[in-house]
Amino acid sequence: MIDVTRHPVSPASFPDRSAAWRIGTQPIAITAAVLVLLVGGVAAIAIWRSHVGVPEQDRVVTARVNQARVAQASEQLVEKTKGLEETQQQSIDQLQLVQDQLQTMTRLLASQQSETRKLTEQVGSLTGALDNLRQSFAAIPPEASAPEARERPRAKSRASVGKTRSKAVSQRKRSRARG
Repeated sequence: MIDVTRHPVSPASFPDRSAAWRIGTQPIAITAAVLVLLVGGVAAIAIWRSHVGVPEQDRVVTARVNQARVAQASEQLVEKTKGLEETQQQSIDQLQLVQDQLQTMTRLLASQQSETRKLTEQVGSLTGALDNLRQSFAAIPPEASAPEARERPRAKSRASVGKTRSKAVSQRKRSRARG
């Protein structure tokens, strides 16, 4: 252990010396060295800033350049957005035109289909009427049509031929009107 009571140098052994001497010269040298270092550091910073430039100005310039880039990019985005809007509107207009044409074609197709149905029904009714006429002619005995053939003279004048033709035409008209 260390004995605290026995010191080779004690303040009581130097009673005539001043209190400043007791502190010693070493702390003053340390303080002076620290002061010189501080002054040297401040001088170095001042010299560095004068040669390199002020960082605040660099930051301001960088910020302005960044703002200009952002403004340019936003303008480009606005232009592209407007272009896209125009293209989209053109596409919408074309789509509406195609839809209108499709509706018109659908209406025309529906009207043609209904007309086709009507014509098909009319052809069916005409076919039925024609079948009925064939059956009615088939039901007439062949003897009824034979006397007319026997009564015809072999040599006829043109006037009599015209009368028989007009009778045949009128009979056809009557048969069509009945059917």
